[in-house]
Amino acid sequence: MAESNKRTKPPLPPASDSNVPDALPESIPKDVAPKPQKGARRRKRLSETTPYSGFPLTAHPSGRWCKKIPGTNKLAYFGRIDDPQGALERFRKEWTHIVEGRTPPSFDAEGGCTVRELCNKFLAAKKAKVTSGELATRTFADYYAICALLVDHLGRERLVDDLRPEDFGKIRDSMAKTWGPVRLRNEVNRARVVFKYAFDERLIPKPVHFGQSFARPSTKTLRQARHEKGLRLFASDEVKRILKAADVPLRAMILLGLNCGFGNTDCANLPVSALDLAGGWLDFPRPKTAIERRIPLWPETVKALKAAIVERPDAKDPADEGCVFLTHRGVRWVRPQAKRGDTSGVEFTVNVLSARFRKLLTSLGINGHRNFYTLRHCFETHAGESKDQVAVDAIMGHVDPSMGAQYRETISDARLLAVVNTVHEWAFPAKKGKTPSVIPMSARG
Repeated sequence: MAESNKRTKPPLPPASDSNVPDALPESIPKDVAPKPQKGARRRKRLSETTPYSGFPLTAHPSGRWCKKIPGTNKLAYFGRIDDPQGALERFRKEWTHIVEGRTPPSFDAEGGCTVRELCNKFLAAKKAKVTSGELATRTFADYYAICALLVDHLGRERLVDDLRPEDFGKIRDSMAKTWGPVRLRNEVNRARVVFKYAFDERLIPKPVHFGQSFARPSTKTLRQARHEKGLRLFASDEVKRILKAADVPLRAMILLGLNCGFGNTDCANLPVSALDLAGGWLDFPRPKTAIERRIPLWPETVKALKAAIVERPDAKDPADEGCVFLTHRGVRWVRPQAKRGDTSGVEFTVNVLSARFRKLLTSLGINGHRNFYTLRHCFETHAGESKDQVAVDAIMGHVDPSMGAQYRETISDARLLAVVNTVHEWAFPAKKGKTPSVIPMSARG
């Protein structure tokens, strides 16, 4: 009689070496599901938690069911130990995708996509574009930051379908307390991109409704913020003081900002092969837009570039050997780099040029909201006095959406020279009775 009351295990499933989910039982009896283990009980052999012989998953010390991916040293996880039935269902749905190296479909106990799953899939897609060269590392870092913010505010396991306008309103209020209107606009845009990805990839059945509380700052608000900061320009006498105090490589990069409208990344990625110092020309596409740029160089810029190339240290990475500018450690002035001890593979932009220029301005007492990119503002502002905006945009590397740009094949060197000469007259005003020291067209080949 005592023997008949003993609890018995279910019959073993058919033997199979392929671990095909269809060969597994349809469900796991509740009376054999393991209970959560705590304290000393948790230190028991993990194999004792297996619901029945032949169960395809293994209990992991982290409290989850897992299985080793064939041909790799990685583990795939399928749910908590106290829910073997849910883990088995997830295993059946995802295992084939994982073995074949494909991203498994979105899975949730309630049949929806969580904020964590959305952010992981979104970042994986963007990381692939970074690898292929279609997306900048800096942009990926910005997307990573907004995803971290969304997970922190909304919760990792919150269903995307369950999000309401009031949730986004709280996020925007938190953003507005920390950031100004321009940063707020950019972060709201990035957050919207993340949730648009969810609908485009069919992770959710309908678009997310943000409500009016998650709107971008108005154009009026942006204009007011810009007026409060004042003009982002350097005066001519400030330019002279900056150039005089700068060291050799920094002086050359400052002149590229004034002469060519270069930004930080332009200077960091400029190859020696793009320079024709004998003729006084630079041919270098803008990294951000890939628009071709042909720019006449001032005599001061040519001289500074020659000096910088002579003093340039050896490259630490052979891929940087052709760069005009390298730091004293032999690396680029602007480069992607992972945080120390971070194994997530996320890289952030290290901008040595920005830090060095800020230090220089502080030492000269030129403070405020201005930075290295202000040199690009100076070029655009004073180049406009040439009254040839088409040539100015060509040097700046701006995208021209007009119909004329579809038919315009080239811009004459004379027009380009007139633009840089106009800026040169502002940066280096000639004394009375003297002419500006600009290389004439006849010497430019």
